[in-house]
Amino acid sequence: MSQQPQLPFQPAADRYEQTPYRRCGRWGLQLPAISLGLWHNFGAPGVAGLTDEASFHQNARSMCLTAFDLGITHFDLANNYGPPPGSAEERAGRIFAELPRHELVISTKAGYRMWPGPYGEWGSRKYLLTSLEQSLQRMKLDYVDIFYHHRPDPVGGTPVEESLGALDQAVRQGKAIYAGISSYSGAATVHAVQVARDNGLAIPIIHQPYYNMFSRGIESDLLPHTAELGLGVIAFCPLAQGLLTDRYLNGIPADSRAGSPTGFLRPDRVTPDAVGKAQKLNALAKLRGQTLAQMALAWTVRLPAVTSALIGASRPEQIRENVQALKNGKFTDDELKQIDAILKG
Repeated sequence: MSQQPQLPFQPAADRYEQTPYRRCGRWGLQLPAISLGLWHNFGAPGVAGLTDEASFHQNARSMCLTAFDLGITHFDLANNYGPPPGSAEERAGRIFAELPRHELVISTKAGYRMWPGPYGEWGSRKYLLTSLEQSLQRMKLDYVDIFYHHRPDPVGGTPVEESLGALDQAVRQGKAIYAGISSYSGAATVHAVQVARDNGLAIPIIHQPYYNMFSRGIESDLLPHTAELGLGVIAFCPLAQGLLTDRYLNGIPADSRAGSPTGFLRPDRVTPDAVGKAQKLNALAKLRGQTLAQMALAWTVRLPAVTSALIGASRPEQIRENVQALKNGKFTDDELKQIDAILKG
């Protein structure tokens, strides 16, 4: 019997006791209820308040190792994550080498603009498969666990059967284990799954939509369809890029996303209406013994149709705090009514 190689990092023995795992719809893959996205705090130094490479990398490494110790086995990327594009995958690959690959669920995506010219964005077979090859090279991996079409093509663009055919080819070649889609509407998701079935292509097992307390459109448009089709759902931006934390309850801090020049959260989104709702939600969270972020995460995964919430982080302590959200994941009917009233405000 072959033995797994010894790694420099020895993970916590109780890591699988720290977070619940949920199936992706009717499929066998299980994800932790909270997953970690490696976006703009894993690219070039500076965007997390750390300007030198050594300290920036150590912080990124500490976040990933902390997450794994807490049972977060799923790490989500895309070809254009950084900045600059591609740099997050490069850094992640260095960190993944310290972790047991057979216990990781690593995902990446292609669909947004990655390089100039007609082959560098959207959903052509040329772009998707070329991008996946580059992602694997950056991460020094033989395969990813989930490869997503990051966004649907516009009307009149690449036909969905071509995009799904590219995902299918990646799966058949062993460069991805599962296919996924992101930001498709409910109707487009139904159509995509039907096209996959009709053509004998790998069926997407998971959908990654934007979902949080301030943006609930998928509850009526998407979730009924994914539940019926048996797809998993992993919600990105469950904290609305920080609006559903205590960061903006009293203005815009200079070291926050909205206060920095990166532009990932525009200051004009920190409106009096959003802040007022966040303050009321924060008061309710305190009554539940939670931070606002913890309550927002627990709320995001309250529905059986939602497999996981995809968090971002800038330091390990945030990951520890977010995982604690799962210790109080139940909501009374009265609490849900109060939240609805606040959000409708």
